Amino acid sequence: MIFNQIYVLGAGAIGSVYGALLSRKNSVTLVGRKAHIDAVNSNGLCVLGDVNEVFHVKAETEIHEIPQKTLIILTTKAHETAEAIKSIKKLLRKDTAILIMQNGVGNEEAVNKIVGGKAKVLRGLTMMAAEFFEPGKVKFWRGETVIEINEVGENIAKVFNECGLKTRLSKDIVRETWCKLIINCVVNPLTALFRVRNFEIASETLKAVRHEIIKECIQVAEAEGICLPNNIEKEIVKKLAKYTNFSSMYQDILKGKKTEIDFLNGKIVELGRKNGIPTPVNEALVSLIKFLEGKSCGFSGKD
Repeated sequence: MIFNQIYVLGAGAIGSVYGALLSRKNSVTLVGRKAHIDAVNSNGLCVLGDVNEVFHVKAETEIHEIPQKTLIILTTKAHETAEAIKSIKKLLRKDTAILIMQNGVGNEEAVNKIVGGKAKVLRGLTMMAAEFFEPGKVKFWRGETVIEINEVGENIAKVFNECGLKTRLSKDIVRETWCKLIINCVVNPLTALFRVRNFEIASETLKAVRHEIIKECIQVAEAEGICLPNNIEKEIVKKLAKYTNFSSMYQDILKGKKTEIDFLNGKIVELGRKNGIPTPVNEALVSLIKFLEGKSCGFSGKD
């Protein structure tokens, strides 16, 4: 095996799917919240959707040791990054690889600041969609994984592809991260506000709203020196129409949990202010989502 051990740090919906599929050919440990970990250890991890199988994968609530040649896949919420990385900093080795698979931009800078060169940090993106039904049970839709290209990235891609996780290497991961950020800035807040599945946001009636969100994102990206595809808005709508899942932000609001709004639309607002670019639509979305956070809204994830 290329990696002696793989930890999925932050095993929620997406993290659990990665861990399950990778456990077919690797030593994998899911690291997550106690209720989920207890359920997985008792009855296995039930994965539904594009794979229907129960995986008996090892699961723990924290990482106690990091062997040589360990891969850590970071799938916590973006706002939990610092706490998660600080908890393992003393255990890191020079040959430890940390693959960041979170939403948002700037995550690798935050991780590198804490790690301080004690491990190799890489950026990755997932185009998979997943829903967390209950402890021990997740559903997912297949999608591409993208990893920045270097020697470690090549090794990770090989491991992923061998386990059925379609993965490619990117020469411009920053650009691709921004493209995904903009999709998330459209999908996440709108689905959470309207309580709908992702594809419903592709509605013609929301065209003007989508356009304004994307326009502000593009202006900020360009100010940050990011060159985006000319047809990005058209491509986003095309992708939206294929997503039948509930977004992660919708799921967080449903459960009364803190969302990643500060790392999505909130990041656009932050960088807009830095560059003197008005972002009123994204700012409004941040305010609306923050209003919903923590409130008992009685949302239902049922159709």
